[in-house]
Amino acid sequence: MPTPAASERRPRLTPAIADVRRAVREALATLAPAGPALVLVALSGGPDSLALAAATAFEAPRAGLSAGAVIIDHGLQSGSATVAARAAAQAEALGLSPVIVRRVEVSSPGAGPEAAARDARYAALAAVRTELGAAAVLLGHTLDDQAETVLLGLARGAGPASLTGMDAARDSLLRPLLGIRRSATVAACADAGLVPWNDPHNRDSAYARVRVRERVLPVLEAELGPGIAEALARTAQQLREDSEALDTIVEEIIEEIVEHAEAGIAVSVAALLANPAALRNRIIRFVSLSEFGVSLSRAHTLAVASLVTEWHGQAGVDLPGVRVKREAGLLVFTSTNDQ
Repeated sequence: MPTPAASERRPRLTPAIADVRRAVREALATLAPAGPALVLVALSGGPDSLALAAATAFEAPRAGLSAGAVIIDHGLQSGSATVAARAAAQAEALGLSPVIVRRVEVSSPGAGPEAAARDARYAALAAVRTELGAAAVLLGHTLDDQAETVLLGLARGAGPASLTGMDAARDSLLRPLLGIRRSATVAACADAGLVPWNDPHNRDSAYARVRVRERVLPVLEAELGPGIAEALARTAQQLREDSEALDTIVEEIIEEIVEHAEAGIAVSVAALLANPAALRNRIIRFVSLSEFGVSLSRAHTLAVASLVTEWHGQAGVDLPGVRVKREAGLLVFTSTNDQ
């Protein structure tokens, strides 16, 4: 049997395929390998990650990179091993190599099933990346995922860290498709003759994200007009720029206003008072997280800030794992985990 011509083997370049490829090309261009390097696609077999895998298989060699895939089997659904094997076969058919299937155990003590599965998945992806010496792992989150993340963060009152959404690039994780709609990844798969797996969890209204996707965003589109998802994604980007600028300012001034104290660390009250609330609160959160590994809620942060702005000689504030008190013009943070 004659070998098919290249034009017959390759999918016709449609607008959807072109958009996904362009997004991947731009993401790969941010990598500066010192030689041949490997990138990995986190592949579930769904339309987003499958479109990403196809585009990466096409673009990586042109960027001087090799491309493989990692399939994480969470074992949470009947037949998950079959789904993983199918995704692996699709990755190999696209020319990705190596293709790794990794089974993980998901446990959720104190966390919901979504969070537990996410933690297990990211830990496994990091482990495989390290084992293979890969430069980056590419994730298939789209603009729709970003919009859903922002809405969920807004509903929970989670503050700017949540409203900034997902990073396009952080550490060794790249999200090339954050500017691409989910409809484009579905179209790219159809145009390329790829048949994605549709995860039944993505239609289960027991999950808040699914309710946002299938009920909340459509209502907002209907009542406020089209473009809501894009507007939410733009908002996330603008907030991210502001947040990064404020974080840079905090990092620049923190060394000047912090000093070591007995069994803890101290911050100048005068310096905190001289800064606007946005910086003051960030400094408080920064000290708590960097020194004690404690992420403060908004309520906890304001309770500590009151020792600066509403000081009447009151006692200190007890936080999870940390005690903060004011003495001699300083806010003194000490760990309570060893007490």
